[in-house]
Amino acid sequence: MPPDAFIQLPPTIDDWYNQSYTFDMKTAVSIPDKVFRAAEQTARRLRVSRSALYTRALEAFVEAHGDEWITQRLNEVYAEEPSDLDPVLAQMQWMALGREPW
Repeated sequence: MPPDAFIQLPPTIDDWYNQSYTFDMKTAVSIPDKVFRAAEQTARRLRVSRSALYTRALEAFVEAHGDEWITQRLNEVYAEEPSDLDPVLAQMQWMALGREPW
């Protein structure tokens, strides 16, 4: 098959956006000097680049706080709605559990 016979797909946004030598997002942030110095020391101690250290830190932060919106929304719902369990349903659930030897 000749090379010009291949179907060329239209470019995606990633093709257009990442026209640099790397596929990672570059960004500039402002942090206090004290935090920056501590991060530099930590990166040297762990023998990782500054980018790797910041990536790890942000991943951990996002993971730790990723589900907070769910809790916040549930708190909003239950602030307005009663959370009492229907007594018949509660009894049915209790009966379905059966006895457990302790």
